Amino acid sequence: MLSCRIEPRLRAAARKTARRASAALTGLIFVAVSINLQRILAFRALPRRVLKALGMLCLVLFVSTIGLVPGQPARALGFELLGVGLVGAAWVLLLDIGTWRITEQQYRRPLVLMPIGLLASVCAAIAGASLVAQAGGGLYWLVGMILLALVAALLDAWVLLIEIVR
Repeated sequence: MLSCRIEPRLRAAARKTARRASAALTGLIFVAVSINLQRILAFRALPRRVLKALGMLCLVLFVSTIGLVPGQPARALGFELLGVGLVGAAWVLLLDIGTWRITEQQYRRPLVLMPIGLLASVCAAIAGASLVAQAGGGLYWLVGMILLALVAALLDAWVLLIEIVR
């Protein structure tokens, strides 16, 4: 069985920090949308970026919350993380491909930045699969997932709040 040698209080604090960061960024996105609603609606692709940013923050929230179940077997947690990761990956792929297709050429972001959200979801799925298989890193994949999801949400928040005004 995979175990994490980090003290349980530190893990709980880390989960709480991830949930708080997710909540703060969600608030930022809602502020950006409320301030720039007319501009966002003027571009067909921008509402999809709002959905993706909120989806990334929900991914962080869901993964952080799933880990709160006391005494949960590692395999059960693994299947939950695998499911959340796969649903998140499908969500991001659907939104990113559609956004890329309807975005005008001059506003398309570089291809290098496109897979950040997808990588976050894949990290959650890998964490789940490795817990189920009891090999391969387990919960350590969630560190990458949380960081990548927050970066993806921040990039979209930047566009919705700052870039849209330029």
